Amino acid sequence: MMEHYIDGKKYTFDNNIRDNKEVRLSFDELSQKTFDLSFEQWYQSGYWVDKYIPYVLLDGERVVSNVSVNIIEFMWESERKRYVQLGTVMTDSEYRGKGLSRVLMERVLEEWEAKCDAIYLFANDTVLDFYAKFGFVKANEYEHHMSITAKNKAARKLDMLNKADRELLVDRYKYSNPFSALPMMDNIGLLMFYCLQFMKDNIYYVEDCEAVVIAEQDNDTLICFDIFCDNKYDIADILSIVASKQTTDIVLGFTPKEVINCRITLLQQEDTTLFVLSNKDNIFKDNQLMFPLLSHA
Repeated sequence: MMEHYIDGKKYTFDNNIRDNKEVRLSFDELSQKTFDLSFEQWYQSGYWVDKYIPYVLLDGERVVSNVSVNIIEFMWESERKRYVQLGTVMTDSEYRGKGLSRVLMERVLEEWEAKCDAIYLFANDTVLDFYAKFGFVKANEYEHHMSITAKNKAARKLDMLNKADRELLVDRYKYSNPFSALPMMDNIGLLMFYCLQFMKDNIYYVEDCEAVVIAEQDNDTLICFDIFCDNKYDIADILSIVASKQTTDIVLGFTPKEVINCRITLLQQEDTTLFVLSNKDNIFKDNQLMFPLLSHA
């Protein structure tokens, strides 16, 4: 731990909080207060690993500000890339406007800029000017759509409370997503952050293709967040089994390798803008890509 004096007040810096129960729970309390988001179930399930590193400032024993480092590896054009996504950027309402986030951002960039291929984050619209001060620039993302006709078959919904179903998900995940141009690699921790909470009712097994699909039906649209299977199968065959009878459109939560049969649109998410550190890799500058939705941290 290290002491920082900011605006005449002493704070303690810590970036090793995962197994410190008191500090971890204080971090979780601030996250729930700020984002209505809890990390404790994820921790208790054993999926909070070394790839997620909160950088916090404490006032006494209370976490009052945080910037988290998420180490995420992607495959891009057959090359493995080490990216750092900054997330859970938050400061308690009583402590805002005092420069706490600035101190943490400077510390994170100093430690990680030379250790990765790119640094990026997703910002809400109220703080867009803040990140530009550190050399981040806006980047566009693009969404891919496919037309689909459902088959007269059904996928089996997986139960994340069932050990065998969880093991099936993990087993299929070893193949990653063979259809993605920018798949997230070897990050079961982040995957299970979603699958144990927000996506737990949207995980399906397509037995004919030995594929696990994470997808959500929205009227006549199927949002496919990710697919895990061997590369010998066809994406349309898999999704036509997951799709309901009324499904006519597939929205892909990742950028497909093959875009011939896709409709591409500029991704416009409410109150969310992608920022990429300008002096590092920026593959979004010349390519119509999006970060996989389940890689957001």
